[in-house]
Amino acid sequence: MTTAHQHAVEREIQRLLRLGASRPGALPLPDHHDLWDAFARASGGGKRFRPSLLLSTHQALGGAREPAAVQVAAALELLHTALVVQDDVIDGDQVRRGVPSLPGGIAADARGRGTAPADAQRLGDAAGILAGDLGLIAAMRAIARCEAPAPVIERLLDLFESTLHATAAGELADVRLQLGPAHGAVVLREALAVAELKTALYSFQLPLRAGALLADASPEVLAALDEIGSLLGIGFQLFDDLLGVFGDERLTGKSALGDLREGKRTALIAHASTTDSWDALQPLLGRADLGEAEARRARDLLTSGGSRAWVEDLARWHVTSAAETAERHELPPGLAVALDLATAEILRAADLTLPTTAPTDAAPVRRRAERPAEQGLPA
Repeated sequence: MTTAHQHAVEREIQRLLRLGASRPGALPLPDHHDLWDAFARASGGGKRFRPSLLLSTHQALGGAREPAAVQVAAALELLHTALVVQDDVIDGDQVRRGVPSLPGGIAADARGRGTAPADAQRLGDAAGILAGDLGLIAAMRAIARCEAPAPVIERLLDLFESTLHATAAGELADVRLQLGPAHGAVVLREALAVAELKTALYSFQLPLRAGALLADASPEVLAALDEIGSLLGIGFQLFDDLLGVFGDERLTGKSALGDLREGKRTALIAHASTTDSWDALQPLLGRADLGEAEARRARDLLTSGGSRAWVEDLARWHVTSAAETAERHELPPGLAVALDLATAEILRAADLTLPTTAPTDAAPVRRRAERPAEQGLPA
């Protein structure tokens, strides 16, 4: 994304936020102002990765609808903020990018006014749900009003709506997985399916396809971009799962204890359940009072059992396969550059993890899992 595009997207985001602030007119209560103001703050500070991918795709494919592309890119950023805010409610995350999340900030303000912690958190969660709803409505309206021909707008609306349905399914499946057993190949495959629905679709396939639709790309190019977006998105989510446990909090701005305390059924944990480290690891997962010393022990077991390396290898396989797919389809050079930048951004996550350490009080743990390829997964 060029500097000019970046400034154009920021101006459009701010225009949409001002529009949302004024939308209900004068109200007898301050709650809408407080809610939308919190949403506007939550929309700041991001890398604008998804708008950049959309605009780069549109430009690389020879698109001539730059104003519409900027408008849709800004709408995509509002959609991203809305989904992140609601994800923070679902996951109970109080911190985002090193600062309080929207629900966390609302709850903290309420506690500061003397509200009981449980009631304050209920208020924060309600604000997160409602702010996310308003953000989604604003995003869809912006797409419906963008400066593209009516048939293109209709295809964009279909794309965004179908993506939201699939993302909602992925979010619910992510919660459902926490309720069942943490082990087995089925859980591992479902964790990868969640990564595709929850992350790959809206973070990669959506911006790639939206940019291509605005450029009137051929069905063959659209299909290739869908495949590439799926591979990149799963790779991205797998690295994010690693950061959730092994991330350096000074660099990521998020806790590396949350996923362990929740016992989240990520591919990392699902794989660990197939190793000999599982019996020692399982009692450490899902404990709200998990301390740093116990977390280090869990990380050691995930490392010595091979799960950390396995997930990192799988993430790299997906990212590398995306690059190979792009090369196979002989996409335009400009688009190849944009995909290379996206790939580099994903792989940079590896630099945000803590150094690999081996436990000093135990011999290396032998994996009892089959090779990934033999489990029906990429090697």
